Amino acid sequence: MSIQVADVSFTYGAHRALEQVSFTLRTGCLNALLGPNGAGKSTLVALLSRLYRLQQGDILLDGQSIRRHPRHALRQLGVVFQQSTLDLDLTVRQNLAYHAALHGLSRRAAAPRIEAELARQHLLERQHEKVRQLNGGHRRRVEIARALLHQPRILLLDEASVGLDTASRAALNQHVRALCAEQQLTVIWTTHLLDEIHDTDPVVMLSRGRLVASGEAAELVRQQQAADLTQAFARLSANALEATA
Repeated sequence: MSIQVADVSFTYGAHRALEQVSFTLRTGCLNALLGPNGAGKSTLVALLSRLYRLQQGDILLDGQSIRRHPRHALRQLGVVFQQSTLDLDLTVRQNLAYHAALHGLSRRAAAPRIEAELARQHLLERQHEKVRQLNGGHRRRVEIARALLHQPRILLLDEASVGLDTASRAALNQHVRALCAEQQLTVIWTTHLLDEIHDTDPVVMLSRGRLVASGEAAELVRQQQAADLTQAFARLSANALEATA
């Protein structure tokens, strides 16, 4: 599914969180949305997921405006927010069943989907445990399972690896990439942790609400004559800061 962000700007009162941001994402793979805290990543996710209404510009899913066709947009999206929204006192399976009901799925329709996602996320053995008994990595897998129950074509993960240890971060990242390959999901992975990005990943870089670069990670490193993506991002951010000074 194609995703195009076109001239999107957004303000909170006097604070401009996004300034004429435009880019197109690559379908069927992990697209990295990079930037330090306050860059505008979470605001963009909130606009994509319709938590916020667009103020200026548009976002197109397969050419359809989410402004004019919000129901179509929401049917295509699964979202994992930075802050967990799981009910800690429900079991894994109960959390999924409750979410399926919110999407209007009957118990009969939901049951095979829940079973399939539990298997896909390697959670079958944990399905009757309360969520509060799970570690951070497994809780994230529950959230991904929940986000995929209505069979979206786009998965948004907003800083999904924050708070996880190094091994859990790597395992989650690898797992999401496997989902892209298996289901041809288009994933938007927002992060400020640049070691989670592979050389061939398409990258969108934000700084202070502005788009500073977009392209394949390795190509951005080459263009900046940098040693790695961290150095490339530092240079691009510095250039953006000078341009707005």
